[in-house]
Parts: sequence; structure tokens; C-alpha cells
Amino acid sequence: MTDAPPADATYPPAERLDLVEDLHGHPVADPYRWLEDPSDPRTTAWSAAQDELTRARLDALPGRESAAARLEELVSAGSVSVPVWRAGRAFFVRREPGQEHAVLRVREPDGDERVLLDPTALDPSGLTTLDTWAPSLEGRLLAYQVSVGGDEESRLHVLDVDTGELVEGPIDRCRYSDIAWLPGGEEFFYVRRLDPGLLPPDETQFHRRVWRHRLGTDPDTEDVMVHGEGLHHTYYYGVRVSRDGRWLVVSGSKGTARRDSVWIAELTPAEGPAPAPVPALRQVVSDDRDTRCQAWVERDGRLYLLTTLDAPRWRLCVADPAAPEPEHWTELVGEEADSVLDAVRWVPGDEGTGPRLAVLRTRHAVAEVHLHDPASGEHVETVPLPGTGSLTGLTTVDDATGHSADTLWLGWTDFLTPPCVHRYRLGSGTAELVEAAPGAVAPPPLRTRQVEYASADGTVVRMFLITPTELPDRPRPAMLTGYGGFSLSQEPGYRPTALAWVAAGGVWALASLRGGGEEGEEWHQAGMRERKQNVFDDFHAAAEHLVASGWTTPERLSVVGGSNGGLLVGAALTQRPDLYRAVVCSAPLLDMARYEKFLIGRIWHEEYGSADDPEALAWLLEYSPYHNVRPGVKYPSVLFTVFDSDSRVDPAHARKMCAALQHATAAHPDEQPVLLRRETDVGHSTRSVSRTVALAVDQLVFLADATGMELERP
Repeated sequence: MTDAPPADATYPPAERLDLVEDLHGHPVADPYRWLEDPSDPRTTAWSAAQDELTRARLDALPGRESAAARLEELVSAGSVSVPVWRAGRAFFVRREPGQEHAVLRVREPDGDERVLLDPTALDPSGLTTLDTWAPSLEGRLLAYQVSVGGDEESRLHVLDVDTGELVEGPIDRCRYSDIAWLPGGEEFFYVRRLDPGLLPPDETQFHRRVWRHRLGTDPDTEDVMVHGEGLHHTYYYGVRVSRDGRWLVVSGSKGTARRDSVWIAELTPAEGPAPAPVPALRQVVSDDRDTRCQAWVERDGRLYLLTTLDAPRWRLCVADPAAPEPEHWTELVGEEADSVLDAVRWVPGDEGTGPRLAVLRTRHAVAEVHLHDPASGEHVETVPLPGTGSLTGLTTVDDATGHSADTLWLGWTDFLTPPCVHRYRLGSGTAELVEAAPGAVAPPPLRTRQVEYASADGTVVRMFLITPTELPDRPRPAMLTGYGGFSLSQEPGYRPTALAWVAAGGVWALASLRGGGEEGEEWHQAGMRERKQNVFDDFHAAAEHLVASGWTTPERLSVVGGSNGGLLVGAALTQRPDLYRAVVCSAPLLDMARYEKFLIGRIWHEEYGSADDPEALAWLLEYSPYHNVRPGVKYPSVLFTVFDSDSRVDPAHARKMCAALQHATAAHPDEQPVLLRRETDVGHSTRSVSRTVALAVDQLVFLADATGMELERP
């Protein structure tokens, strides 16, 4: 049985099935189930028709040339990363104006600088991205991983830093793999999935193992499996080796669950028999403790543990690697009530200062760096930072060189500053800018601030604002965004789209929603599973605060979100269609009754709950955007943006939701349109600059048209 669209509809026709399933006693309708199959001829035809419709609509909108010019100028600022030091060599990435991707470079001790790896030189199409890289301890070799077309299927290679010649690889199935080099540069530990031919078809993206690899040997036949056999197939692993090569630390978690396991092994005992080929791993922390933990053996020989055990905002403990269990831990740097302890770096120091620990805290998502005595944990000094921003990196020299051993390199960005590098010398009291983004332009005269507002249950939530004036002078077009999930913090950073919007006269806002990590693990847990509605309530309250403060009105308010943030704005538009005028919903999760059936969706059940659980299904259906579309409701204008090579969130979510909204609003398709913008050869994450600008232009003109923004203004 089908339900035909109204005769005057201009949307591509979509067959509407009379499909209703009984799930744990809930009648669950799924009229567009067929759109889950990208190879179905109906899906192919429907998608092509949507492409034609969307391109025609977006290309006809005013302000495209102005938006493109402004965005290209802002994006051309480029970026530069902090150096990673190895034996006097500094490895870093820089993106110059006009470059499609950042380029990996090395700076020699004498200051000579050269290109090591340029993704565009590898692939002029721009579809190859550099996923991660790790130089050996001696700085002679570099392991790097690249993927193509957005699939994030990292292929591991090793090149000779002196000659640039490839000495190893590609090794496939290395998605999300750490590289931990052993001293000497002949071996490393890494993470690789099992051969998909040995696995069930629906588990080929899982079954990771930790391997030990020796250069020049066949990874398929000679690598030594170190860890992972017999554990749950969704485990992700991290690996770290102490600088002296004595200790291996392996961390692991099931999917994206914020519960960690940690193991440690002695690779080269100080005395006794030679180690076995497969080291004996001793468990430090088990994921049944419901705690998070990062662990490593530092240069002083102690095991360092950054953990939420008895400290939801994190604390730093130390232990003897030979007695690593929690009952043997000693707290070194304690938890604070209003900040989150995010990272720790060892600063070797000089004869005058001695070593220091550089401790990164974020206070309400704003970065702070403090120096502590590693022996006592005592606070020694605070590193002055340029303002309200965040760190893109924090590095020091390694043990193999005395070059600037008392210096800390800080990657810095804020809402007006593209990624740059500052340097701080212990005790100096001043951080100096050593390298700005190569094409940085003076930002327009904008104001940035952080404000507080109350959510529906009275919880205080914070929000960053970028505005063209100090105080509200009139209701302006506004763009609100957020994320609210997986303990990921939304921090101040350079955002060309935000700057272009505000430079044209709008207001831009970023809400620090529950579900994120801005206020620690309790803040995260307050926005997950059965408490997910708190995230949406925080978002609605942010919108209401912008309206009540006089910055905007519902008729001029747009919202933007991607991935889990796409779920956020999907719920926003179905729960409060009266509050929002326009929505950009990118790579979203929208069918929460079936999200686990697509791609890697099953690893998110710790965050959302599983539809196989009757109790969880009830709360999922309560907010699932696809299941809450109602005919006759006046919904905002919606632009879905999806990527066919997305290996995380299946574009089927957006296809089904788009069809449902187009059906519900088909009587008035021109008033508040529902469009689907599709790209076929990019994925969920990194993309080239030109593709980034093209997507941002389409999003800007769509939102500007809906909210009355004049992009042509100077």
C-alpha cells in the first residue's frame, strides 16, 4: 500500500510504504525503509532527482559570490601545528594559502626546512588525506597513514626521513591505529583489524588486534599478535611505549563506551631472563570499574595515570609500573571543582629549574596551562595564554637532545585566530608567538564572550557568542550550533563559517551542552542514554536565551549540527519547529530505532542505548527525529548534507528523514524547502579546502536566504 504525494508537489516522488513493525510492544512505522539500500533502483533515481533539485535551488540563491569570496579569504589563513621533536628534528604540518591540504614538514637542527609528505602531490585530485603520522625516536623514520575518498581506511607506510624514500607499506586495515616505536627504529607496535575474509560480513569493521611489527617483514605472516584475542570484537586499542623501550602500555574500550581497560607489560626487564616474543600483559584497570583512564610510563620511570576514578573531572596519579593496580596509586595532581584536567606533558627543564609537568586544564571549555613539580605535584606557575581559546597541541623536546629543554610549545587557536604556535620558557612569565598561520588576515571587528543561561531543569549551561556589536541593537540573523555527546568538548577555535556569518551582520553561538565533556564525566553522563533529552532541552534553552536577550527572533534563528550534532538539530526541528527558522543537518543520525544496523552504529549503544532493550527503545522513540515527523506541522527550512563515502554515519538516515519531511510539507515546498545535498567521494571527516569551501557556501546561502541575511553587504 502506498500513499501518493499531493498533486502540486515539486519534490521527487518517494514511495511511502505501509510498513509498521511491532518492537517490544511499540508500533514503529518505517515508510521509507527502501531508502536504506543505495543500490535499489528507486533509491538511485530518487537520489539523482534530489541532486538536481538541490543544485538548482542552491545555485539560484543570492550572495553566493560574496560568501565564497569571504570564506576563501578566511580559509586561506592556513594553519601550523606545534613541532614534534625527535633528536633535534622538528616535525610539523603547515597549510599555506592556496594549498588543499596541510603538508608535513621537517626542520633540521640547523634550521633548514623541507617537505616530507604533501597529500596533494600524492594525489592531485585532493581525495587523499593524511590521517596521522609518528616519527621514530631517533627521527630517522616516519610512519604515516593515508586514506582516500573519505573512507578513513588508513593505509600505513614508513618513509626514510633523510631520503624521502618509502621503506615499508602499505599495510592496510589500520584505521584508528596508534604507532608506538621501539628504540632503534626497527620495530613498532600498532593496531590492525583482522583479515575480513576470516570474519562474519557484518563484523569486518571490528576485530582489532595489537601487533608487533619488524620493518622488512610481511605483516600478514610475520607480525606478532600481542593483544586482543578473545576480547569483545568492538574493542578499540591504543598503544604507548616508554622512551627507554622497557614498558608497553595498552589501553582499550568497547566501541565508544567511556569505560577503559588498561594493561602493562615489561618488554626488557632490567634483570632476569630475556622477554618472551609475546609480552605478558598485566591488567591495571578493567572496564567493569566504569572509569576512564589514560596511562603511560614517563621519563622518571613511574607509571602516570590520568583518570576519572573517584574524580569525574579527572586527576593525575602515579605508581610503580611493577605494582600498577589502583590500590597502589598515589595522587599527584588532584581534581578541581570547576575545571577538567585534560592532558599532561613532561618538560625536561634545565639545571636551574629541573623537570616540570605541564598540565592542561579547561575551565568551562577554555584552556589553561599550569606547571607542577613532578616529584611533589606542587603547583609552580601558570603559563600565560593569549586569551579565551584552546590548545591544538602541547609539546616539549625529547630526551635525545638538549635543545630548549626548558621550553614548552603551545598550539593555539581562538574564535578569531587560526592555528598558530607560541613558545613558553620556564619561569619567563611570557609566552611568545613564534609562528602565525601563514596567511592570517585581520579579522573583522567582532566581539566574543561566554554567557550563562538556565536549562529547563534549572541547570546552568554556558554558551560562546560571536557578535558584531557589544550589546543587542536589533534582532539579527543568528546561527546556533552544538554537539552534546560522547564526552566531546566544543572549545573556542577558528571557524571561517562563523566569522563570515557575523561579518555579514549575524550572530553566531556555540552552546556547551550536556553530553559533552566541557564539565567532566558527570556532565557527559547527564546527557546520554535515558538522559539524552537534557541535551535537547539545553539547546532549546540556548535558542530561547538568544531570543530573550534581543539578539534574534525565531523567524531569524537557524541551527547547524553534524553527526551526533545532526541528531541534535534533527530533534530540535521536530520538537520545537516554532523556535527555528532554518536547519543545516549534516551527516546525521535520525532513525534511532535502527541506527545500530548501519555501518559502525552498534558501537554507540553505550551512548544512546540499544533498541534491542525494551526500556531503551522507549526513550529512543521518544526523541527519534524520523519517527516524530508529523504531517501538517510547519517545519523549518532544512538542508541535509550527506557524504556517500561516510564510513561512520550511513546517509540512509538523511535520505529517510528528507523523504518524511518532504511528504509532510509537500503542500508548500517553496515556503520552507527541504533539500538533500549529496557528495559521492568524500566521507565523514577530513576533506580538501575547496570541498570545504563549496559545502560552507551552500550552507551559508541556504541559511541566509531563510533568515533574511544579506550576504552581499560589505
